[in-house]
Amino acid sequence: MKVAIVKERRAFERRVAASPDTVKQMKGMGLDVAVEAGAGGGAFFVDAAYEAAGATIAADAAAALDGADIVLKVQRPLLGDGAELDELKPIKKSAVLVGLLSPLEHAADVQAYADAGLTAMAMELVPRITRAQTMDVLSSQANLAGYKAMVDAAGEFGRALPMMMTAAGTIKAARVLVMGAGVAGLQAIATARRLGAVVFATDVRAAAKEQVESLGASFLTVDADAMKNAETAAGYAREMGEDFQRRQRQMITDALRRIDIVICTALIPGRRAPVLLTAEMLDALAPGSVVADIAVESGGNVEGSKPEDTVTTAGGVKIIGYANAPAHIAVDASLLYARNVAAFLALLVDKDKGLHIDTGDEIVKGALLTMDGAVVNPALAPAPPSAPAAGGADGTPPPPAAAAAAEPN
Repeated sequence: MKVAIVKERRAFERRVAASPDTVKQMKGMGLDVAVEAGAGGGAFFVDAAYEAAGATIAADAAAALDGADIVLKVQRPLLGDGAELDELKPIKKSAVLVGLLSPLEHAADVQAYADAGLTAMAMELVPRITRAQTMDVLSSQANLAGYKAMVDAAGEFGRALPMMMTAAGTIKAARVLVMGAGVAGLQAIATARRLGAVVFATDVRAAAKEQVESLGASFLTVDADAMKNAETAAGYAREMGEDFQRRQRQMITDALRRIDIVICTALIPGRRAPVLLTAEMLDALAPGSVVADIAVESGGNVEGSKPEDTVTTAGGVKIIGYANAPAHIAVDASLLYARNVAAFLALLVDKDKGLHIDTGDEIVKGALLTMDGAVVNPALAPAPPSAPAAGGADGTPPPPAAAAAAEPN
C-alpha cells in the first residue's frame, strides 16, 4: 500500500504529517511512502532525511497523491474555489484520508469527502481513552501551544519575570494569569513557574483546582459549589449561567489590576471561542502588560485580538494573536503529531500489511467521518425524523442543553 504525505498549503501552517522517524515506522509496517518535495521544510525536515528513511520523494503533490491508498495530512485538504490546489481531485476513490479535519466546523468539507468516495478520519475525534493516549493529537499540540504562548508573552514583556535581588534594588516577580486550565493552560502555568513568575489560574471546572495548585499556582474562583456541575463527562468545561459569568467577569477584572501577563486558552469544539476578556476588562491591565490569545483562529478569547498579529491597545496593552499556535513551534509539533498519526495508522494496517477499517474498534469508530460514500459519524450524520420535542404552552421547543466549552483537559 502507498502512503502519501504532501506539503501543507493552508495559511500559517508549518507542520507536516510525517517525520523521517515515522516514515521508518511505516516502512516497517510494509508500506510504501511518497513525500512531496519540500513537504517538511516548515519543520526543517529535509527531503534527504525522508529519502534516507525509505521514502520516495515526489516532484509535486499530484505525483505524491497518485495511486495513494492512505493520505496523511495536518490540516483538512484545500477544495477548489481558487485554491492553489484542489487536494481532493488527485486522491483516488476509496483512499483513506487522515488528519485534523475540523469536521464540526466544516461539515460541507466532510460531505465533499463522502462524495469523493474517501474514508475520512479526523484525528481530533479519537476518543480520549487510555488505549488511545499515544494518538491524542489535541493534547500533544495544545501542550506545545501553551508553552509557546507563555514564552512569546515573556519575550514581549518589557520586564524580567523572576524576582531579582540586586545591589541597585529588588525587582518584583511578574504576575501571570492563565485563563483555562486544560492541557495548554497547565503547560503555560508550568512554563511561567519555571521562568520565575507568580502564577494565578482560573477555570470553571472543580477538577482544575487541584491540577493548578499541584503546579504551584493559585486558583481563582467565584463559586466552588457551582463548579461541581461545570464539567461534562468528556472532561470539557460546561457553559455556565449568566449570573456565574457576570460574577466571574467581575472577579477577573479585579484580579487584572494586579496582573502583568494573561494567557487565554479556551476553545469550544465546533463553536466560536468564548470571549474571556472584553475591551473594558483590558483597561484594568497596566500599560506594558501582555495578553496571549491562543484561540484567535476560532474567534478569539480577547476582544480586539487579530490572527498572526500583535495589537497594542490605546491603554498600552499588547495582545498577541495566534492563527495556529502549534505551528509556531513546528519542529516539535510535527514530531509529536507524526507519532500520534503513526500510532493511529497501526490500527488500520492488518498483519498481512493490508488496509483494514475495523469499525468495531472504538478508536477507529470515533475518528471515522465518511465511508462508502456516506457521512457515518453520529455527530455529523443527518438526524432521523422524529416527533417534535415537548415544549412550552406555545409549542416552542425547550432551550438546548449547555454545550462543552473549554480546551480539552
